[in-house]
Amino acid sequence: MSDLEQLLAEQVAYYRAVAPEYESGALPFDGGDELRAALDAFRPTGRVLELACGPGVWTGQLLRHATDVSAVDASPEMLAIAAARHGERVRFVRANIFDWEPDHRYDVVFFGFWLSHVPLERFASFWSKIGECLEPGGRVFFVDDAYRTPEELIEGESSSTILRRLTDGSAHRAVKVPHRADELEERLTRMGWRVQVRPTTAGPFYWGAGSPA
Repeated sequence: MSDLEQLLAEQVAYYRAVAPEYESGALPFDGGDELRAALDAFRPTGRVLELACGPGVWTGQLLRHATDVSAVDASPEMLAIAAARHGERVRFVRANIFDWEPDHRYDVVFFGFWLSHVPLERFASFWSKIGECLEPGGRVFFVDDAYRTPEELIEGESSSTILRRLTDGSAHRAVKVPHRADELEERLTRMGWRVQVRPTTAGPFYWGAGSPA
C-alpha cells in the first residue's frame, strides 16, 4: 500500500470513528445560512447524486428539490445515521468514492465538505469521475471550508495532511486541502470546467456551482 493509499485508509477510519460525534464538532463560524441559501438558489432538481453524504446533513435540503437522491459514503456508521433520517426517500450506497464507479447518470452532483479531503494527487481524476456521473447539461454544486487549526498541522502549513483527535483522545490522520476560492476556480477552468467559486461573507467557507465547459 502506498503512503497516499494508507493516508486515505486512515481518513476513512477517522470518519467511521467520528460518526457519533460528527455533528457536535461544527465549526464555530457563521456562514452556514449563506451556503444553504446558495444551494436553494441553485435548485438541485432532477436525479441528484450526493458524494460523501456523511450523516445526511445536506441530504434533506437536496430532497426539497430533487426527483430522487442517491447518496454515497465509505462509512457504514455515517450511512446508518443518514438512513435513519432519510431512508425511505434516498438510495444509499456504501463505497469508497475513489474506487466507486457510477451506475447511473445524474442531473446534479453535490458534495458538502468533501472536496478539501480529496488529495491534490487525486483532484483531476476525481473531477473526471464527476464528469462521468453527469448527464449532458448536468450541473455540479459543492460547499466546503479552508479551516485548519494550528494543532492539526503536524507537517506544517504547506502540507495537506492533518491530525484530528476524537473526544476519547484517539488521533487520526486525514487530508485537508485549504483551497482558496479564486485559485480553485482557476484550477477547474484549466481542467475544462465552467464553475464559479465564491467565498461566504462570514467564516472560512466557500461554495461552487457550474458544469463541464
